[in-house]
Amino acid sequence: MDLERSSGVLLHPTSLPGKYGVGTFGTEAYEWIDILEKTQQTLWQILPLGPTSYGDSPYQSSSTFAGNPYLISLDQMVSEGLLRRELLVEALGSTEFRANPDEVDFGALYNWKLPLLRRAAAEFQAQTSSPLQEEYQKFCRENKEWLEDYALYCALKKKFEDKAWTEWPEPYRLRQTKALQEARQELAPEIYASTFIQWVFERQWSKLRAYANAKGIKIIGDLPIFVAMDSADAWTNAHLFQFDKDLTPTHVAGVPPDGFSPDGQLWGNPLYDWEKMAKEDYAWWIRRLQAALKRQDLVRIDHFRGFAAYWSVPYGQKTARQGRWIKAPGQKFFKVIQKKLGNQLPIIAEDLGVITPDVVKLRDSFQFPGMKILQFAFGSDAQNQYLPHNYQQNCIAYTGTHDNNTARGWYEEDAPEYDKDFVRRYFSTDGWDIAWTLIRGVFSSVAQMAIVPMQDLLSLGSEGRMNYPGRARGNWAWRYRREMLTEHILWRLSEMTATYGREREKKAAEPDPVYEEAVKAAAKAADK
Repeated sequence: MDLERSSGVLLHPTSLPGKYGVGTFGTEAYEWIDILEKTQQTLWQILPLGPTSYGDSPYQSSSTFAGNPYLISLDQMVSEGLLRRELLVEALGSTEFRANPDEVDFGALYNWKLPLLRRAAAEFQAQTSSPLQEEYQKFCRENKEWLEDYALYCALKKKFEDKAWTEWPEPYRLRQTKALQEARQELAPEIYASTFIQWVFERQWSKLRAYANAKGIKIIGDLPIFVAMDSADAWTNAHLFQFDKDLTPTHVAGVPPDGFSPDGQLWGNPLYDWEKMAKEDYAWWIRRLQAALKRQDLVRIDHFRGFAAYWSVPYGQKTARQGRWIKAPGQKFFKVIQKKLGNQLPIIAEDLGVITPDVVKLRDSFQFPGMKILQFAFGSDAQNQYLPHNYQQNCIAYTGTHDNNTARGWYEEDAPEYDKDFVRRYFSTDGWDIAWTLIRGVFSSVAQMAIVPMQDLLSLGSEGRMNYPGRARGNWAWRYRREMLTEHILWRLSEMTATYGREREKKAAEPDPVYEEAVKAAAKAADK
């Protein structure tokens, strides 16, 4: 992938400001893109856009192809005639509605927003003369391969009180033809609602992405290597996973024990049957990547090392200790992907953690840029691969990620004294402005791309953390308020972008408006 020297911000759409309890694809999203343009950024990195379920993690989605209904802008639906304002007002008056500007209440969204979208779907279905009906039907035809099964999966989930598909009655769990035919008739309204919601999601996101691209901003998406056990993907394509004849997993995903986790991490995702996938020429993966690249310009693949080898844990184990490494198709897989999608694959490899030579070889064979996290740089010596002077150009440099504490939170609460001392010596700093010290570190490096989490731009402490890995609940909820992003912060970002040659237009940075006002005030005071 031919990367230009550039920079951008990591911010999931749920974290955007807005009045309905969650960030959406509405006005605030377009304003955010304008901010990126104003500050000379050319990259917007997001987390996976799929529907979330228990735990609210975008990395455990009920579908790798579907979109998250919570991100739909209700005001945009009203303006386009897809939602009556009276229905919206009624929903906002319900006891379930929550509008906390600082964090997302996913439970409240489930109880008020999803029913509202279903009511909008029912009304749209009755509007046979709507000029948008043809567009909706076209969407259904073009996405039939995954949409019909996903909509049926959602309807059955509702029918069986949100139980996982592995707990459904056998005829539905095993996808027996007669049972599914009867379900499609019985649950037709619910099925229609899901297809309608997905259409609205796709048309809103497509418009937002087109707006970003027109402003010279590329979207970096995120694709977990594995899918969730309770997902339409696993239920619909069970033959491609390591299941027995009753569709019970034989082995599941995780990572081995290490210095941070003596029992390892038992993720529980179903593992692929790579031999069966190879016999189908990796068709499912090709569809998955095509769908991802239809929505995003570049795709970061989470846990990239799983393409070289994966940690396989026998199903039923309480920890990941009893697992073992199993070789994955690696080179063969990506050669097929190249043949189908082109040689210049816009893929970023998440290559963090303990990376073995086979993973490095796989990444470099296809020239995928890896990731460098500055927070990881200060625990050893000058040879640490995450220190900026050791970077290679073909990488993406980050101050931190969604799984880390914020830069300030890390420095103030997590970093050992040795690491803090190393930071102070490395950057010749007293640690006072630590977030922007680290931002300068990644922006000034040779890395072709530099990405900063929004929380670090705002110099937030651990109160701004997005995710605590291993914690089941209470993650992914952080949001920012528009007034937090001051003109001074925007100037600092623009100035640093220009200083280190990452700007879109090569020009000198504008003077700091805060500094200019201070100079004027000082001059007036001197005159008096």
